[in-house]
Amino acid sequence: MENETENYNVYGAYFAPLRSSDGVKMLVDGLDSDDMAVIPEHWLSYTAPPASAHTALALLYSFFTAAALIGNGLVIFIFATTKSLRTSSNLLILNLAIFDFIMMAKAPIFIYNSAMRGFATGALGCQIFAVMGSYSGIGASMTNACIAYDRHSTITRPLDGRLSRGKALLMIACIWIYATPWSLMPLFNVWGRFVPEGYLTSCTFDYLSNTFDTKLFVACIFTCSYVFPMSFIIYFYSGIVKQVFAHEAALREQAKKMNVESLRSNQNASAESAEIRIAKAALTVCFLFVASWTPYGVMSLIGAFGDQQLLTPGVTMIPAVACKTVACIDPWVYAISHPKYRQELQRRMPWLQIQEPDDNVSTGTNNTTNSTAPAATA
Repeated sequence: MENETENYNVYGAYFAPLRSSDGVKMLVDGLDSDDMAVIPEHWLSYTAPPASAHTALALLYSFFTAAALIGNGLVIFIFATTKSLRTSSNLLILNLAIFDFIMMAKAPIFIYNSAMRGFATGALGCQIFAVMGSYSGIGASMTNACIAYDRHSTITRPLDGRLSRGKALLMIACIWIYATPWSLMPLFNVWGRFVPEGYLTSCTFDYLSNTFDTKLFVACIFTCSYVFPMSFIIYFYSGIVKQVFAHEAALREQAKKMNVESLRSNQNASAESAEIRIAKAALTVCFLFVASWTPYGVMSLIGAFGDQQLLTPGVTMIPAVACKTVACIDPWVYAISHPKYRQELQRRMPWLQIQEPDDNVSTGTNNTTNSTAPAATA
């Protein structure tokens, strides 16, 4: 009876009956008062998941982590050590790989929590996990928007649309600055806070507390980290599609008038093909970003403004897993679609059996006619 009274005082009347001796293990069983202070009340009434759920998630995250760290590590290494790949546009790809690397570098915290079946790393582990997730998630979203802008400028304005090195570095600096307040304000409880979610093995910003500040924070971070970059991505890639279709139609019409099959020389066709391949790779990465982060955005809106009963621990783990998927797929998309990156991988790691023709034709859009010019790798 003494224990039940203590539970009533610490956790509230609504929670004490759930800790009765009925043999049901609760999600928060075994946690001390310091840990309980950072857990939203929404999770207090849920029973603990089966051990198999923790094991399955730990194995899944282990696979994601290996794929992401190896893939993004290769991208960072190849792009940073290959002079021909250190172009202005590729700095954005490098920045995206760094954010994706950070996204999965925090996964060992989740894996350890899952192995221990709960909030094992405590508040400190939660803060580290969440701040790394915030920087990498927001940073990746804005980097994808900048990549879309770069591809749009290069393809729609081939003469003057190339990204300068100074402009690329400025964009990268702005991305990191942009992500900083959304990462540090919750960390220091200035606005919002980082809390455990789901099975209490991962952490994110608080979208469940029923306060005006929480609702305003969710609305603002959703707009700034999802709506803004999504709008830019849609605008720029729709412009690319429109330009490509218009260009192809004009070429076909002119060829028809001249009674020839095609107006392109082999060199120009190869150059344009490389540009389109790179644009397709960037478009695929941006699509993956949209598909991976949309469930999480919807979930946060439901938590702040909708029916929170829809958000069970198991349900909230699904968007959390989805948003990690893009971090491990991004580098492999570029490995498949980026010509110069594939050539460099082929040169350094011939055992991978990558069959990419060594094409010295320029893939830039600067109207060069020098067939030995280095290929642009934007």
